[in-house]
Amino acid sequence: MSWISNLLTGLFVINILLALTVVFLERRNVAATWSWLMVLLFIPILGFLLYVMLGQNLSRRKLYKWNRQMLERVKMITTEQRQQLTDGTLPYVDPMVSQYRDLIYLNVATNDSFLTQDNDVHIFTEGVSKFDDLIAKIDAAQTHIHIQYYIVKSDELGHRVIEALTRKAKMGLQVRFLYDDIGSRSLKEAFFREFVQAGGEVAAFFPSRIPFLNYRVNYRNHRKMVIIDGNIGYMGGFNIGNEYLGLNPRFGFWRDTHLRLTGSVVLAMQSRFILDWNLASSSPMDVLPEFFPERMEREGQGTVPMQIVASGPNEAWPHFVYTFLKMIHTAKSRILLQTPYFIPEESMLNALRIAALSGIDVRIMIPQKADHLFVHWASLYYVGELLRAGVKCYLYDQGFLHAKTIVVDGKLASVGTANFDIRSLRLNFETNALIYHAETAKKLEHTFWKDMEGCLELTLEEYEKRSLRIRFLESISKLISPIL
Repeated sequence: MSWISNLLTGLFVINILLALTVVFLERRNVAATWSWLMVLLFIPILGFLLYVMLGQNLSRRKLYKWNRQMLERVKMITTEQRQQLTDGTLPYVDPMVSQYRDLIYLNVATNDSFLTQDNDVHIFTEGVSKFDDLIAKIDAAQTHIHIQYYIVKSDELGHRVIEALTRKAKMGLQVRFLYDDIGSRSLKEAFFREFVQAGGEVAAFFPSRIPFLNYRVNYRNHRKMVIIDGNIGYMGGFNIGNEYLGLNPRFGFWRDTHLRLTGSVVLAMQSRFILDWNLASSSPMDVLPEFFPERMEREGQGTVPMQIVASGPNEAWPHFVYTFLKMIHTAKSRILLQTPYFIPEESMLNALRIAALSGIDVRIMIPQKADHLFVHWASLYYVGELLRAGVKCYLYDQGFLHAKTIVVDGKLASVGTANFDIRSLRLNFETNALIYHAETAKKLEHTFWKDMEGCLELTLEEYEKRSLRIRFLESISKLISPIL
């Protein structure tokens, strides 16, 4: 028996050394450090292998290589806007926008996210009309199509999209398709065969170099963007698959929010796509004039001020943490938040708590159905923390809620791919549109009120009646929430 005792002692010592390694390597986030230590405690040795795969720190790594011409253009615009914002000389198409000067400056200064004010916005809240519209615009494309999705499935919708793109590639258009290797892990090479033969190009973001092993599995490109002819852009929550049309019996109706954009904001989306493509592809793109047309061909004269904010684990600053905090702090009357996953950082939890305790009407909507159980239980734990401060919570029960929107005071809104959870805030590559426009914000508010008709309100009294089993699962999920 002595050899078993020695083996156990040796494993214990090795695990302690590995735990100390985690403590010294994980310098960014105390909560994440403790979560990984828990994993090591309950899953010795194997827990450290999971850390090597999932806990890799990309912070401050220079992953992206800017094209000199594109970089000079962006820097020229952002430098000029920073100076105008500092001097108070930036011209606003709507004087209301000036009250958000600090938020605009934050993203210009830290994210090179320049303000554009000549945009049009169309909102989609269900998948059928969104994809019908997208495919119609693909069919009408004249020069190029750049398409990027996190999840792409080889089903009926997936084939509709790839067949439309293949038709345009056969006509000689430049068509590029970028997908995330982890999000689209079930996708086979055959899905793109005819598209590539027609001249289309395909790239996977952070692909696995070793079969069944991807040491960057924790860092996913969660963006969903399409840019057509440099004039039309799509972005939001929908991926490509039948379930996003409401055809999956498990989820039923798929409630999401997606935008079709025209105006100079599309140029910011184009820049982001080029950066992602050149990081992922072995055939980097040149920056051609048709990618950045000087004159937008818009459906009418746009007047919606917007910024495109992008974030990723390689960034020096957590852009969405700061952006969402700033939005919450600017609220004077109400905050309406929709997200499928609600796992906020402590600073954001406190900001929402303070807002509610200050008399601001704070309402959070999450799905009643769970697609990831631990994430769902963790979300309920954090919602419970806010119910005690007077925040109102609604459980969407008409299908699955996947929208990622925040509307503040009916004037300011954020729509995009970033969830209100640590994965989106710290780990994923995400993109959101900040919209400084009362009319558009009111439309998003109207959608929220309409969605409430299909919700169950979770009151504090109901929450406190939950079973011991659910309380236990919430507590465990909360402890590991920083690494979910």
